[in-house]
Amino acid sequence: MSRSPSFSVKSELTSEVDEKSLQQWVVAFCIIRFDLEQGQLIEECYPPGCLTQNEELEVAFSSFPDSVSQHHNRSSIHDCIFFFRIRRHKKPQISNITSSEIVEVDNNISSQKHLGADVHKGKNQNNYDSRYLYGFVFNRQRHDERLKRGGEQKSVVILSHNPYSCVFRPLLQIMGPLYFDIGKKALNYIAAYISKWPTPVPGQLLDLPIGNASLKVNLPPSHSLPSDRGFFEDSASSLAPLLPSNLSIPQGLFHDSDLFGTFRGLLMQLWKLWELLLLGEPILVIAPTPPQCCEAVAGLVSLVAPLLFSVDFRPYFTIHDPEFANLNSLQEGSSFPPMILGVTNLFFLKALRNMPHIVSVGSPAANSNRVTIGSRAFAGGIPGQQEGFNLQHLSLRKFAPANFLNAVKLRRDGPLSLMTEHKEAIWTNYAAVTKPDTSILNRLIDAGLSPRVEESMSVVNNDILRRHFLELTTNFLAPFGPYFRASTPSEASSPFTDPPPLPSFNTDEFLASLSARGPGKFLLKRTRSNWLDLYRRFLKGHNFLPWFRRKRAVTEQEQYKLWRQARIKISIQQLIDKMSELEIVDLFNAIERNLQGETEATQYGRANEDTEAVCEKLKKHLKSVFKVLPKDVQQLLIMNPERASLLEESNQSSDLPEHTSPR
Repeated sequence: MSRSPSFSVKSELTSEVDEKSLQQWVVAFCIIRFDLEQGQLIEECYPPGCLTQNEELEVAFSSFPDSVSQHHNRSSIHDCIFFFRIRRHKKPQISNITSSEIVEVDNNISSQKHLGADVHKGKNQNNYDSRYLYGFVFNRQRHDERLKRGGEQKSVVILSHNPYSCVFRPLLQIMGPLYFDIGKKALNYIAAYISKWPTPVPGQLLDLPIGNASLKVNLPPSHSLPSDRGFFEDSASSLAPLLPSNLSIPQGLFHDSDLFGTFRGLLMQLWKLWELLLLGEPILVIAPTPPQCCEAVAGLVSLVAPLLFSVDFRPYFTIHDPEFANLNSLQEGSSFPPMILGVTNLFFLKALRNMPHIVSVGSPAANSNRVTIGSRAFAGGIPGQQEGFNLQHLSLRKFAPANFLNAVKLRRDGPLSLMTEHKEAIWTNYAAVTKPDTSILNRLIDAGLSPRVEESMSVVNNDILRRHFLELTTNFLAPFGPYFRASTPSEASSPFTDPPPLPSFNTDEFLASLSARGPGKFLLKRTRSNWLDLYRRFLKGHNFLPWFRRKRAVTEQEQYKLWRQARIKISIQQLIDKMSELEIVDLFNAIERNLQGETEATQYGRANEDTEAVCEKLKKHLKSVFKVLPKDVQQLLIMNPERASLLEESNQSSDLPEHTSPR
């Protein structure tokens, strides 16, 4: 496969690379060759020295399919794109939070003074210390009977701390063929272009130039990014139980995944899978090829947007991953850790036979020597899916005698039946609370026989499914809304006092209140009578506490901004006129505390862009309040040398007239 004729490297491009700018997007580029004698070998790694030896081994083992495609001509090339996720070895693991912490979940919230400084710190953090690495792979298998063992394999890999499949997938469609055309010079070319890209801003639409082409991408929002990447400044709108009108703007990770194409044979099971993901249950995903299993895992993660998905997920997991040894050593009856594993090696069916939920997707690969541009590219562009999908009769076909017998046989044989023949199926004892919405399924469009029509219809069908599950998740989370409401100072109160604390959360009180008022019309008609059990399990699951705490922190950010803005805009004289002498003294102390907090933020390099202007405004407020105090109180206050110096500083900037002390 050669690169698109519309792409070319600009002749005026210099090979100079700003490595600091490059690291905002990419950790490293690797070229890995499968050697028949020595196994996987990293031929190139740029920049050098950025991976530990163990990380190099994991990257090398994760960058090749478990087996070479068996469907090939006498001499052919087979390309595919997939991605993996591995744990970094440079940082210690963070211990898991137990469900016992839920009842008093807001006990350890930081003060408003320090929160304001942390807001700006988080906003500018590059988050190079992520606990995970994402590897995006362009793999080429070249079959040639003249070569030893009939062929060779090589992979071009982009490593990043960012789960930006919307960026690195199309980038690999350019970079992969370019490398096989011009060799390792391609790494320098691509690195030079990327180092000139703007800083990645979560939730933003970016135009990223590459050669004479341009990648227009919507990055996933900050509230969906894994919490191990540091603290982002989320938008308060991400808290509101409202469905966005523009679905082209991502609401979660892997918004570009082909949900319809991947789960086409399991559409009736999507609601059960949604619940399992909501609860953070361990799931094993099996597919014939790495692109198909990656697409399935990405699709599952995207299913619960806009919920922060806190469970570990591995789009392509191999037996060489260090964590496989831990999973394989679990005793009979032991609980699996919460994670989603995407695998192609059927050995996992035996090694992880106690996995509670197993999903089989995809179809065995037919002959293909191209990587399709578009949503199907992430699925490897694999043809051969079931045609003539008549969704209007889906609910009836489910109960057809042949389908019923097949379902019974699949359940009896269990997932080990995949050892003889691959089938799309799900094995789980979980009883779902949510009912499949047949009205949504009936809106999906039959793809027909044409690949071009199929790709276009997949886009439409994906939008329908994604909108529904986005609405489903949003409505499920809506009862938690009162715990995320930021308060604003009333007209009669002083904005210089500390804001009131957010409502405390108690599990029993929440469930009792929810049971009395119900989950809302949207959920009520789509769930069974035991809908409250789903909330009980969610509160004990692995997604609730990280999501709840992050949303509380975001609410405090928003509340801090609202009160800070009110302090700047208030008419200080009107506030003073309403106060007694004792209240004015308290006001002076409160303004001084706020000014001290802003000053400390500047000293420790955590200032906001408007900190200097805010400090000047607060100094004016402080001087205005000081002037109306009785002389004896003024003398007492300026006995503190630091306060006296501060008042002297603000004396020049204050142009308000002196007032007499109120009675």
